[in-house]
Amino acid sequence: MSALELSMEERLTAGDLIAELSRMAARVGPNECAWPGLTTYRFTSPQPLQWEEVQSLALCCVVQGRKRVVVDGVDYFYDPFRYLVLTRGMRFQVEVLEASPQLPFLSLVLQIDPAVVRQVCADMADRTTTTFHRPPGHSTAQAYVSAVEQNLMGAVLRFLRSISAGADRRVLAPGYLREISYRLMQAEQRSRLLAAAMTEHENNPVTAVIRYVRDRMAEPVTVAELAEHVFMSPSAFAHLFREVTGMAPYQFVKTMRLDRARVLILEEGLAVGEAARAVGYPSLSHFINEFKRYFGVTPGTLALQRNGVRFRIERATSAAEGSAVRGSR
Repeated sequence: MSALELSMEERLTAGDLIAELSRMAARVGPNECAWPGLTTYRFTSPQPLQWEEVQSLALCCVVQGRKRVVVDGVDYFYDPFRYLVLTRGMRFQVEVLEASPQLPFLSLVLQIDPAVVRQVCADMADRTTTTFHRPPGHSTAQAYVSAVEQNLMGAVLRFLRSISAGADRRVLAPGYLREISYRLMQAEQRSRLLAAAMTEHENNPVTAVIRYVRDRMAEPVTVAELAEHVFMSPSAFAHLFREVTGMAPYQFVKTMRLDRARVLILEEGLAVGEAARAVGYPSLSHFINEFKRYFGVTPGTLALQRNGVRFRIERATSAAEGSAVRGSR
């Protein structure tokens, strides 16, 4: 197949996003953008640890360099084409670990209205979400690091390109922002992003159950146990859960386990058997069958793909580095 026959998504490369962000982050330090809630960053040297705070659900993506974020005493490291999701009002510390004039640190922080995430979730389920109210003085702090996949990279790149022109910014950018939310909610991000988007509705029992399951990923849980945790009858809880998420509780828990297993295999390098046990599957054959049914590939195939993905990202980053060095001569 020739390059002309490839789809737009397949033709996009990591270097495209690096080039676009390099153009937008022209100055050292934070760069304000035409889109409210979007800030791009460029640093040409490592930066010391400092406190920051986000005012909304935020996508933080590094495309060049390396960064450390400390949330509640926990270190999160992310480097090219990994992203961190932070919830509203979260205070955290940031340190830029790798940056130079030849290869500057480049990143973006995009604040996303939680209402957009909830609406996208409702549209995915073809339902409307139930409204809840947040109890005073209560908040959560959830953070996680994931790899930027091809579809998400394409959505982010289209969004960045669209905000440079007035008409595109008004007509196209909101749709691309919805696409970013949609892409984030694929695979392991669905349960996590939905929970983060509903932090202003903390008496929502669905949010409480998602946290409960996440903390007990390797343990067996029943719908009755989940309902009891939020002081509801199993039937009422199941109805509410399906209304909010568009899925039955058992199905949602299964996707959480499989999503987490995918991260353990693809991002953390665990063996298939180790990942299966970590997410509560005592039968390896049952885990492999469920995984293939959900993702379309076996976990073993995914493990083999891991090194190939890393090689392509490293190759794109090396190409961008070479361009930067040639451009500085």
